[in-house]
Amino acid sequence: MRKLTFGLVMLALTTIFNTGLVRAQQPAGIKNIVLVHGAFVDGSGWKSVYDILVKDGYHVSVVQHPLTSFDGDVSAVKRVLALQNGPCILVGHSYGGAIITVAGNDEHVQGLVYIAAHAPADGENEAANGKLYPSAYKSLKKGADGFDYIDPASFPADFAADVPLKEAKFIANSQMPVADSAFMQ
Repeated sequence: MRKLTFGLVMLALTTIFNTGLVRAQQPAGIKNIVLVHGAFVDGSGWKSVYDILVKDGYHVSVVQHPLTSFDGDVSAVKRVLALQNGPCILVGHSYGGAIITVAGNDEHVQGLVYIAAHAPADGENEAANGKLYPSAYKSLKKGADGFDYIDPASFPADFAADVPLKEAKFIANSQMPVADSAFMQ
């Protein structure tokens, strides 16, 4: 999933930053990009995107939000936005799309980019969005402590099918469980 997803990310970001039509709509001088990961993973999944964007001269920040509550995740993004030295583009993947939808109201944010991301309507939460657009994976487990995770045995096939198996197994066993309540806010 990560390589295919990040291939799509790079295509989208390249289109946004290199297409004259889009560039004409983008405020001049934006050099800051803030990347927001989705559920069950952390910001390290943005590494290849980070490398490419930095090489192209952008200042890139990767948010490590805690996945303990939706409000906490939005707050983590806002802390990173406060560190920006000018306007920025906010990029979200999967659950990160819901986060940037709210955090995108920050004065630093000049544009939002959704990469295979959720963009809930006003008043809609992740759980409702998930019912409208169900995930492809079926191995979600609800932990006794209120944190959800993807069954590590099914993770490579369900969540990272286009990643080499050794890497997918590592991601499966280093995944970040998500507070179920984060999907309800």
